[in-house]
Amino acid sequence: MITPYEEFASKITKDVLEDELLEEEKKILEELKSIKVLREKKGIVSLLPEYVIGRVDIGRDGTGYLDIFDSSKRDLIVERRDLKGSIKGDIVVAKSTKRRRGRESAKIIHLLKREKSFTICFTEKIKREIVGLDIKTKAAIELKSSQKSLKNLPPKTILKVDSSSGEILEVLGVLDDALVDEKISLALFNKTEEFDKGAEEQALTYGDFVDKEMYSNRIDLTSLPFCTIDPVTAKDHDDAIYFDTKNHTLYVAIADVSEYVTPNSLLDKEARKRGFSIYLPHKSIPMLPRALSENICSLKEGEVRLAFVFKIKLHKRTLKPTSEELFEAIITPKRGYSYERIDRFLDGEEDIEHSIGEFLHPLFSLTSKLRKKRLESGYDFFSDDQVMLLDKNQELIEVKREKETPSHSLIEECMLLANTSSAKMIKDGGIFRIHQEPDDKKITILLDDLALIGIYPKKSKSLHGLIQAIQKEAENLGIREDVDRMIIRSQNQALYSAQNCGHFGLGFEAYTHFTSPIRRYSDLILHRLLKSIIKDSRERDFILKQIESVASEISTLEREVAKVEWDFKDRKYARWAEKNIGAVLKGVVVDSKSMPLVKIAEKIDGARVFIRGHNELERLHRVRVKIVDSDIATARIEGVLVEVLDHGIYS
Repeated sequence: MITPYEEFASKITKDVLEDELLEEEKKILEELKSIKVLREKKGIVSLLPEYVIGRVDIGRDGTGYLDIFDSSKRDLIVERRDLKGSIKGDIVVAKSTKRRRGRESAKIIHLLKREKSFTICFTEKIKREIVGLDIKTKAAIELKSSQKSLKNLPPKTILKVDSSSGEILEVLGVLDDALVDEKISLALFNKTEEFDKGAEEQALTYGDFVDKEMYSNRIDLTSLPFCTIDPVTAKDHDDAIYFDTKNHTLYVAIADVSEYVTPNSLLDKEARKRGFSIYLPHKSIPMLPRALSENICSLKEGEVRLAFVFKIKLHKRTLKPTSEELFEAIITPKRGYSYERIDRFLDGEEDIEHSIGEFLHPLFSLTSKLRKKRLESGYDFFSDDQVMLLDKNQELIEVKREKETPSHSLIEECMLLANTSSAKMIKDGGIFRIHQEPDDKKITILLDDLALIGIYPKKSKSLHGLIQAIQKEAENLGIREDVDRMIIRSQNQALYSAQNCGHFGLGFEAYTHFTSPIRRYSDLILHRLLKSIIKDSRERDFILKQIESVASEISTLEREVAKVEWDFKDRKYARWAEKNIGAVLKGVVVDSKSMPLVKIAEKIDGARVFIRGHNELERLHRVRVKIVDSDIATARIEGVLVEVLDHGIYS
């Protein structure tokens, strides 16, 4: 949704008659006049060329970025010292400055609109005075409190402070305590674990079990041997599957959350505010109260549950759906399995319930073929996830890599079928998951970056063919995982949208999210829409009217949730590094601009270390680095180069 500031900025970057501006825009104009950044002549005004208006973003390392509201200009880097106390989301006026290794920078000169009403800071003693320092940028924060009371606080106390008044709103803990990291990461993005009391009470009213007799209008599938396949630590089970081998028909059963979370209820308002569940290494912070997410909505083994079910019959030769039926049902998952156990079963190393085992092997054969067919137009990127293990004090013990396995692939293809079937039903309007094709400019930059490391893919008639050629060359050079990251960075971000633009990465003409209503608000909205279509209800028009605003909101919330998860992990890496100053670790250079950035590949796998004094390092150099500093407040680790192990593909 375009803000008044964006509308105004698009006008003021060109010559505009002052009389043509709206009343709200004239107020902004007066503010700009006071800081002398305008050119004015005979009632015509415009922004001086060296000034820009945009929204601040803060990177994981504390560096600022300015998303300029003038689409003809590139985003600008803002060094920490030039943020002037600005925080993520603020709308500001900035002055363009010198180019920084080929990229233009900016200095913020004026705050137009504060995004958040609070700031997270920590106390620090500077020249006998206790001051607050922004936890990301270390910019000074005015604290409305006496020095006497501030000196009574423990050193490096973490505070939530009103951005306007400087009043202390909450004491979160102390920086030296690893247990405070969770509070910091949540507070930075205005997230909370505690639910509205009314929403909690409403969730409890649904009880602990489902009485089948109360749902005679639903299709009874309790006799079918559905199973769930999830991480071993999962407490919320969104989906269950069953494959009828005789009729070549897949059943994908999804928790029927919309039966419990009704529009505009306290539960709905809470879910919309959160948008998504947050997954931290030691816990999850659900989108819905646990009485729903881990109980009555969760498809638990042996428990009767309400489900929204896709019944998809597939052609045995083409594998294309010959019929797709969606209906409300009741199921009883017969077994709940972990990915690891199903992998052992598929490898012939372990037995499982016979009624489930007899359909899983044929289903795995089917989904393997579906995956192969999908990759004819979609993409396969290496995507190992780092799994953190923490001790009882939330200190980092170990980082493991979790690779995609056959069981993950099996479930993924089943869910993709249900998602694409859903997208077909809302082709006339709904909430889509879109991923637009990268533009020519981004592909040119990618090819230039690849040329620097010696990859020159053969020309191709299609972008799909080009990317496959790049991946093939990278595979031959043993750098596929690193190059995949470069390709992913060159692409557009996946978003939610009211308009269908297709999904480039998956290779689908239409795609949506149907399979996780316990942890994604988009799926809950989609369930409501699909039910209105099935029942030919007037509610459909009401849902469609709010789709655009919902899609915009949850796309923003999705990015925020990802940043919470990243920030928390970075804090754990930083704490480990602080206790291991002098440790020498292997890694790979992932960014060579300004201060080179190395991604560690052992012990604290995935940690990012900024390398001092070695601007000659190039991307994909394999190196050994020594940790020399770790700042827990900003979660920034710095190191020095010990040795270049090889020069990527040049070795």
